[in-house]
Amino acid sequence: MEISSAESLLSQVRDYQAKIASARREGGEIGDFRGVAQGQGAAGVAQSGETFSSRLSAAVVDSLKEVNSLQETSRVSQEEFQMGGDIPLTDVVMNMQKASLAFEATVQVRNKVMQAYQDIMNMPV
Repeated sequence: MEISSAESLLSQVRDYQAKIASARREGGEIGDFRGVAQGQGAAGVAQSGETFSSRLSAAVVDSLKEVNSLQETSRVSQEEFQMGGDIPLTDVVMNMQKASLAFEATVQVRNKVMQAYQDIMNMPV
């Protein structure tokens, strides 16, 4: 793998971190749901045309598709390398690590969501 590819990946991570920090400062995605916090109730949210559950569902599907894509890329690069293709070992290892990290992050998010669900279900009414 070339140094420029690693630097490109690092710059993408930093861009995402900056976008997240900016969204947190400005209200970002949460801004669509400010009506609920300001006492307007569900009517304030419904005006945006999308429900929270539909946005969450779309985000989950997109994330899982991206993880699947990374795993498929890793599999294809491994097969190409094993068949003697013109792909550097460093690229294969990098693709494997990207897929592994994405899958591990997905599992951790799932675990946190399940824990939050269990906490909510165990709350006294």
